[in-house]
Amino acid sequence: MYASRTFAIVASCAMLALGAALLPAQQQPDAAIDPVRIIEARYEVTGPWWDPGRGTPLAPSKDFADPSGQLRLLNKSGEVQTKGHPFFTPLGSNGRSCVTCHQPTSAMSLSLDLIRLRWAETNGKDPLFAAVDGSNCPDLPQDKEASHSLLLERGLIRIALPWPPVTKPDFRIDVVRDPTGCNKNPASISVYRRPRVAANLQYIALTTGGTLMADGRERTLQSQATSAALTHEQASAAPAPAQLKQIEDFERQLFMAQQWDVLGGLLGEPGGPPLLGADNLARGVAGVGAVPAADNLAASFDPWRNLSTANLAIRQRAFRESVLRGVDLFASREFRLADGKQGTCATCHGPGINHSIDIGTTNLPTAKESPELPLFRITCDASAPPHPQLGRTFLTQDPGRALITGRCADVGSILMQQFRGLTARAPYFANGSAGDLAELVDFFDRRFKIGLTDKEKQDLVNFLSIL
Repeated sequence: MYASRTFAIVASCAMLALGAALLPAQQQPDAAIDPVRIIEARYEVTGPWWDPGRGTPLAPSKDFADPSGQLRLLNKSGEVQTKGHPFFTPLGSNGRSCVTCHQPTSAMSLSLDLIRLRWAETNGKDPLFAAVDGSNCPDLPQDKEASHSLLLERGLIRIALPWPPVTKPDFRIDVVRDPTGCNKNPASISVYRRPRVAANLQYIALTTGGTLMADGRERTLQSQATSAALTHEQASAAPAPAQLKQIEDFERQLFMAQQWDVLGGLLGEPGGPPLLGADNLARGVAGVGAVPAADNLAASFDPWRNLSTANLAIRQRAFRESVLRGVDLFASREFRLADGKQGTCATCHGPGINHSIDIGTTNLPTAKESPELPLFRITCDASAPPHPQLGRTFLTQDPGRALITGRCADVGSILMQQFRGLTARAPYFANGSAGDLAELVDFFDRRFKIGLTDKEKQDLVNFLSIL
């Protein structure tokens, strides 16, 4: 997977730098290609890592190369002055700022390729790898790659949560496996999760019940920024109210989406599908655009269905036709959901839907077994509602929302992530268990027994790649 992913980077860089002809979708790299040099080639095209405190203004609109084409990052309010801005300035003692884990070149998250490159360039000295949570456990020897393996191999940051939570839990949690050595303290639970996207947040439904972070533990953008400063940046005090407002205002005006595809061409073109492109998101043309629209998803692609294909290159036409099939699959292929009801992909990924659900990425037996991650045994109290699919005793690699609510029925529930800029920020799922979009689609096909053919899987991958 790593070889094909790095080759995709070469393809997109070649298109940007040389204006080469469109490349075959599944062409394989030559064995002599150096993967590190390939990543560096992408890095040179997209621009350097954004260091905290750099002070360079963030342009109103900036395109970055990614493995399938170009991502666009758009500041609706215009150029952002980053000097002294609390999103871009370290607020704590370890040299990090918000931008450390929310890099523009990675769709305001962190791609695995960029993490690995940063380690190589700084010999593991960048604040990203701070012992507090950029390593598997703070008491490990910090100069060893093995001590940062979950970040370097899966893109995961350690999250330490108090246990028990404020609410008395209705289940017991026992540590079955502790490969990092960070679950010895009975007063806290350490789990490992991907940084979430800090863009398109104007479209994320924020409720007083708490719908931010993988477990929904934050109620507002400002509370999330406060927690991040105190934990990830190791600040001695919470940011000032004016700083919190500045961070929230920045995040609410920032939009990103895939802008150009190496095979499909310009995605945010005038008169094209209104769902696509950061410009349409910023203008509100795409509606609730952090995830694909449900009811009108197929109709939103009518511009591609109705457009004359006479002037399109063969590969571009074939790719767009594949995307259209993927759109129809996403919107209309029915299968049995986790709650036993019939639904489609769009049932759970519709406009304004921002709830947590156990899709099987962390609870065994449906989760990918990962011996590098901790494993916990969950035992529900006899008087508590059991887990909807797994009963009263089962294993999980991450209890998810249950670490906040204390409810056994919530074990493994993870707040769904938005779909924008996917190709710029692999791997996927909160635990990084899907290395690319093909693995993501394969997981859902197995988990819900959808019965997709290889062609249908590729159609869905192509659709997801242009969002």
